[in-house]
Amino acid sequence: MAQTSMTSDRRLPAYQRLRDALAHRIAEGEWGPDAALPSENRLASEHMLSVGTVRKAIQQLVDEGLLERRQGSGTYLRKPAFDVTLFRFFQIREHGSATSIPTSRLISRTRMNAPDHVAETLGTSDVIQIQRLRCLSEQPLLSEEIYIPAARFEGFEAIPETEIGPLLYPVYFERFGVFVARAEDEVHFGAADAQTAARLGMVQDGPVAMIERTAFDIAGDAIEWRLAAGRADNFRYRSRIG
Repeated sequence: MAQTSMTSDRRLPAYQRLRDALAHRIAEGEWGPDAALPSENRLASEHMLSVGTVRKAIQQLVDEGLLERRQGSGTYLRKPAFDVTLFRFFQIREHGSATSIPTSRLISRTRMNAPDHVAETLGTSDVIQIQRLRCLSEQPLLSEEIYIPAARFEGFEAIPETEIGPLLYPVYFERFGVFVARAEDEVHFGAADAQTAARLGMVQDGPVAMIERTAFDIAGDAIEWRLAAGRADNFRYRSRIG
């Protein structure tokens, strides 16, 4: 039975076919965030492969950020937290302390028809729009406009705010079984409109850094589009070469 879950493309190495089969099972929600995957010996028996081949497939998923090994416990799904990486562009240290995760205040959650560019990215016009403000030490940091497909996140707009917290990707996974496998960011600069300026406590048309993000699930389908805007004078970019 387990063998049938592996791709029939025999041109791929066995470990790659097993990697794809496990990724498919993850996408189908077979394992929850607190459930360990079967042992390497069990997977080897199920798929009639060597333990070495299984280990190589699992290691690839670990390297891709989908799984994590916990010493003495087993292999688990790695809870997605890519939304934390938005803050690499901004100063988010409080009074010289270690990096903090900004708080989140939900402003609105509305089911609506998506703007054309969002509908094209997500493959649907039926979306839930989320507007929120991220703050650090009660000072506005980012104004966010987020869109998610309503069919994948049915009922998101009704979840009590106290049950959402500052990071959305763990909520996507734990509530809806949608695992964010990767995200793509594009940064540009522009002028703050009246709404963004009011939220960030700045003058209208003042300079802002804007990060457009598209997040994808394991199958490569876009499951979120967002625009995060922050004051340009708080923007930082660092690149290490060599």
